[in-house]
This record gives sequence, structure tokens and C-alpha cells, in this order.
Amino acid sequence: MRAYNFSAGPAMLPDDVMLTAQQEMLDWHGTGMSVMEMSHRGPEYTSIAEQAEADLRELMGISDDYAVLFLQGGASSQFSMIPMNLLNGKTHADYFNTGAWSEKAITEAGRYTKVNVVADAKPSHYRTIPDKVEWQLSDNAAYVHYTPNETIHGIEFANIPEVGDTPLIADMSSTILSRPVDVNRFGLIYAGAQKNIGPAGLCIVIVRKDLIGKTLPGTPVMFDYKIHADNGSMYNTPATYSWYLAGLVFQWLKQKGGLQGMAEINQRKAAKLYATIDGSDFYANPVDIRYRSWMNIPFTLANSDLDKQFLADAAKEGLLTLKGHRDLGGMRASIYNAMPEAGVDKLIGFMSEFERRFG
Repeated sequence: MRAYNFSAGPAMLPDDVMLTAQQEMLDWHGTGMSVMEMSHRGPEYTSIAEQAEADLRELMGISDDYAVLFLQGGASSQFSMIPMNLLNGKTHADYFNTGAWSEKAITEAGRYTKVNVVADAKPSHYRTIPDKVEWQLSDNAAYVHYTPNETIHGIEFANIPEVGDTPLIADMSSTILSRPVDVNRFGLIYAGAQKNIGPAGLCIVIVRKDLIGKTLPGTPVMFDYKIHADNGSMYNTPATYSWYLAGLVFQWLKQKGGLQGMAEINQRKAAKLYATIDGSDFYANPVDIRYRSWMNIPFTLANSDLDKQFLADAAKEGLLTLKGHRDLGGMRASIYNAMPEAGVDKLIGFMSEFERRFG
């Protein structure tokens, strides 16, 4: 029996996707080849890649004004690629700081341009997001960058920030495909695959075409969005198997009712887990209720001496990877799209029984 893996990433994949990949492992659609063995320029793989992009465009409502890129290097490479591609002669960029991943993006952007921090959640220990009246958006910024959901601290923007005509950039690594989003509100969306899309090794970039083609001098060819767009993400050999699995996930999402269907499931999963935490003196979640994440739910035990016992007993029940991030301690349940509601229900049942035994 498969365990329920609550890892923040790489995260679990849908069983149906894994079974399809298993069935197609040695022979994809009668070709006699595994997808891993195919030439990325051959007609067999080209059909896989084109279908995956078409399904993603359908799921997210992505217009032809945007290029959809299937890249390597993870989301962390985008911390450099964004200023290299999007500064376009401007002297600075605006960044929200709402957690560890925002911090990394800010640090890397500072190698290429001046960074203005619009709002800083660090003084709250990343437990809340400053109110809009406190935001300090600058004039003539090249772009505004934010991280809608921070996996470590479990904090999430309730709405898309209003930034006027300045291109809005979003690191959606941990929220992409979890609910509908108006892509037209953004200049660029990027996401590492290993949370809600597929296995590690792939990063998806959705970028408005009019923003690309004006890189900083000295930008490596592999860091130029236009090069990748002009070559269908195949300037070099892409992460073919990760791209294929992502395509299977997109098809699975369509069968689940698309992003609206997933939003209803995800909101329900998160609500019942938060209700269990809030309804107890034994468990606690420190995040401002207005900005709690749907995807990553950290929680602590009233008696931290019981943490190891909790994790050991949970593992015996097939509830894995619940240990909190090393910077925070406690527990963290990541409940991305592939985590079935039954997995959340089983965790809740375990938490209630553990509290009965030790509370």
C-alpha cells in the first residue's frame, strides 16, 4: 500500500499518473521505446511535448501573447534569469519579502540591479504580510516580484497584488495549478515542477512575449528566454521524462475537473486540517489566519518533547515526511494537488488519537 507523503518537495505524484508511466515505461504507445530513450526532436517525443503545452495552456487559460517554456535549472535559476531578461534598461526592481524563497530571490537580484523591498514580513518572523497601506512600491521599477506561497513558513497572499502597469512576476512553485489564476495579470510566472507539476528537473516559465529579447549584456545563451521561446524549449536537450510526466499530470488535472475542481478539493483539505489544529490546545499554527497557506501547513505540539514520538508513530501509519523545516522545527504537512483527501483525513484521525494518548 502506498504511503501518504507530506513532503514539501519533491512531493508525491498522483497514483494514476504513476501507474500510466509504469505501463508505458518500456514501450510508449507501441513505439518499442521508453520516453526516456526517445530523441527530443523525433516525432514521437514532439507529440508528447506539444500535447503537454496545449493542456497547460487550456488548464490555465494562457493566451498566445505568452510563451510557455519547459526549462531546466529549477526555480532558483529564475532568480538570476528574471533580472537578466526583464530589467530592460531600468535601474531597479521591486520585491516583496515574505519568506525564505523571497529572500533568496532578493539576494540574487541584487547581483544585477538595485532592489527595493516593497513590504517586509521578516519582522513578524514571516507570520503575516504587511497591510497594503504599508507597501512601498517604487516609481519606474522594471518589474514587481512576489512569492504567492512560502513553503517553509506556510504563509500565502490572499490576493494577487495590485501593482499598476508594472509587470508582475510570481514564483508559483508551490501553488501553480492548485486553483484558477488570471495569467493576464502577470508578466511572468515561474514554477519548479517538484511540488504540483511533476518530478524535479523541470521548471515551467510562462512569460509575456513582449517582455523578452532584451537581455543584459553578457547574458549566457541558456539564460535568454527568447532563445528558448524561439526554439520551443529545445535549444538544448530538455528534461524529457520530467516534461512527459508533467503532461500526464496535466491530463489528470483535466479529468479531475480542471483548476476549479482542484481548488474546491484543496480548500476543503486545508480547511479541515486547520480546523483540527485550531480546535485543540495540543496543536498550534502560528500564521496570521488571513494569510494561511492552502499547500503547506506548519504546526507545533504543545510539548515539543513529543515531536520524535509523533513522527515515529505517524510513519508507522504510513504518514511520512511530516517533520518541520530545520529553521522552524515542529511539523509541516504539505498537501499539494496529488495528496488525496483521504490522506488528510488519515492525518487528522492520527492527530486526534495522538492527542488522546498524550494530551
